[in-house]
Amino acid sequence: MGTGKTEVGRAVARLAGLAFIDLDAEIEKRSGMSIPDIFAIFGEPEFRRRETGAIRKVSARQQAVIATGGGAVINPENVALLRKSGVIVCLTATVETILRRLGSGENRPLLNTGNPEQRVRELLAERQPFYELADVAVTTDGKTPQAVAEEVLDRISAWKSAGRG
Repeated sequence: MGTGKTEVGRAVARLAGLAFIDLDAEIEKRSGMSIPDIFAIFGEPEFRRRETGAIRKVSARQQAVIATGGGAVINPENVALLRKSGVIVCLTATVETILRRLGSGENRPLLNTGNPEQRVRELLAERQPFYELADVAVTTDGKTPQAVAEEVLDRISAWKSAGRG
């Protein structure tokens, strides 16, 4: 969260002439409720179940950029579905950048459990092994979404040229 997935995803889709899918918006549409409400009423396990269902649906589409939440990759099924449909890109940022971008973090259920900085550090540490499985990683600190999108496309092109995709 706070690395720019949605803004960069939209920019990548625009530059590449592809559809853009925001997974959180898809989950909200399918559920008829907001992500914070899903967490508050049903908890994180139910959110993750709905997330996998949404990934199953949207990953079947071809020619689309899908922006997932940062926790989607902790489920191996999600990773397999996403990898089958394309390249997995991990956007990274420092804790300081993430906190600045998130502001109060009031609409971020995973940050409403105490000290936001400590929670961001914990989440990053827990998820790092999963983030390392991405095909391409790009740091977003100090860059515009457009610049990051261009770098993402360059890195994907290089990754494919190296015979990986």
